[in-house]
Amino acid sequence: RGSTGYGRAYRMKLKGNWGIVDIEDVCAGAEYLVKKGLADPKRLAIDGGSAGGYTTLGALTFRDVFTAGCSLYGVADLATLAGDTHKFESRYLDGLVGPYPEQKAVYEERAPICHTEKLACPILLLQGDEDKIVPPNQAELMYDAVKARGLPCSFK
Repeated sequence: RGSTGYGRAYRMKLKGNWGIVDIEDVCAGAEYLVKKGLADPKRLAIDGGSAGGYTTLGALTFRDVFTAGCSLYGVADLATLAGDTHKFESRYLDGLVGPYPEQKAVYEERAPICHTEKLACPILLLQGDEDKIVPPNQAELMYDAVKARGLPCSFK
């Protein structure tokens, strides 16, 4: 959801629901492929960049559908991103999640970094050193948390 290709009503379903409906969508798509015999449930992987990296980390953290994932400059900590991203996107999360800090509990509830105890699969984290939109600390924090859990994780 959030795509402009399916019209305004479809795009607006993401408003206030980032980290919920996008994760539901990717998991439903993967489960559909398994049901149709087009994918092996033991070898389902997910990847995505930036907002898609957040969806990747969220799907791996909050659902038990995928067996591995790759996050490319993805968001791990929504609250940290709200304070660290550049000025142009500094209020972008207000529409996707809710105003911060008023909705701090929602930010923590939907942040993969706050729920790493739920992770159970290998993750590859790719991040640019000079990214101003999703700062490198997002991948660094996630890498440290995943390694602390003893899960296979690589950070480049």
